[in-house]
Amino acid sequence: MAEESSKHLEVALVAAERVVWEGQATIVIARTTDGDVGILPGHAPLLGLLQGGTVQVRTVDGDFLVAAAPDGFISVANDRVSILAENAEMGHDIDLEEARRELEQALATGTAGEADADEVRAAEARVRAAETAS
Repeated sequence: MAEESSKHLEVALVAAERVVWEGQATIVIARTTDGDVGILPGHAPLLGLLQGGTVQVRTVDGDFLVAAAPDGFISVANDRVSILAENAEMGHDIDLEEARRELEQALATGTAGEADADEVRAAEARVRAAETAS
């Protein structure tokens, strides 16, 4: 059993109110405050702060998934990856045109305050996730 678990990761992407995606993966890539991190089976334990971006997952079936997870945490231990975000959504569930409009609106309001900057980062993440998924 230990040999089988070393071939994949158990991944859970969880938003505040629901599980967005869970399954087995061969690699997870996420942007943290320390930069991009790639997680492969056997990765050392890690706890990181996500920074306004996307999370990419290559499933054991070879599918490539991308999710917008603008802010949250990533935890890695014993080939289990938990991504916890207040807001997260799969790229294929995002309407690209709507996401672009929301980004334009967020940019038009400016980034004077931290809340405005967070709104822009979240909108940018949604656009990137939708573009990558399409």
